[in-house]
Amino acid sequence: MFAGLKGRFEVMENSAHKALEQPFSTVGDLIRGTALIQNRYTVENGGLCGPFINRAMALALSSCEINGAMGKICAAPTAGSCGILPAVLISVRDRLGLDDQKVYEGMLTAAGIGAVVMKNATVAGAEGGCQAECGVAAAMAAAAAVHMSQGTSQMCANACGFALMNVMGLVCDPVAGLVQIPCALRNASQTVNALISADMALSGAPCLIPADEIIEAMYRVGKALPVSLKETGEGGLAATPTGQAIREKIFGKL
Repeated sequence: MFAGLKGRFEVMENSAHKALEQPFSTVGDLIRGTALIQNRYTVENGGLCGPFINRAMALALSSCEINGAMGKICAAPTAGSCGILPAVLISVRDRLGLDDQKVYEGMLTAAGIGAVVMKNATVAGAEGGCQAECGVAAAMAAAAAVHMSQGTSQMCANACGFALMNVMGLVCDPVAGLVQIPCALRNASQTVNALISADMALSGAPCLIPADEIIEAMYRVGKALPVSLKETGEGGLAATPTGQAIREKIFGKL
C-alpha cells in the first residue's frame, strides 16, 4: 500500500516544484510563469499572509502549470484540482518536520474523504461545478492536514465539512474551455481554504452540520447549477467579453 502511495507522492512533489523556477508553455499560455511569479514573491517579500501561505499557493500553481503543459501530475481527485492536495501535504510536512510515513497516512485520509464523496456525490466539474473538483480537493487536503497534525478523526471530518462549506456553489467556468483560468487560481485559493479549515478543526471548533450532510448538500447544489456553469465554457468568467476574446484568439471564431 505505502509503496503505491510513495510513487504517487513522488509525482505530486515533482509537479509541485517543477514550475517554481522556470515557466512552462500551456495552450494559449494563460498560466505560463504564474508559479514562478508567486514563488519569487514569496522568497523576496513573504507577502501579507506570510511565506507559509504564499509558498503553498506557489506549489499549487506549479502543479496546475505542469498539468496545462501536459506534464505528469497526480489527479487528486481530478486533473483540474491536482495542485491542492500536493501543496497541502508538502507544506504541512515541511512546517511540522514530518517523515514520509506521516505524509502517506495523510494521503490515505484524503483518499478516504474522496471515496466517500465519490460514493455519495461527484468530483466532476461537468456534473457538480468547481465545488465538486477544487472544493472536494480542499476537503480531502484539509482532512489530511488535520491527521498529519495529530488531530482526531472527528476533527478530520470537521475540516472536510468546513472546506466544503466555504466553497459551496462554486461554478466551473473555464475560459476558452481550458483547465487554466480560473482553475489554477482556484487551486491556489482552495489550498488556503484547506489549511484554514484544518486550523479551525484543530482548534476544536465544531462543524454543526455533519460532513455527510454537507456532501449531500453540495451534490444537490451541483445538480441545480445550470449547464452553462458546469465546465461548458458558456457562462461565468468564460462568458465575459475578455473570456470570449481569449477563446477567439486561441481557437478562432465559432
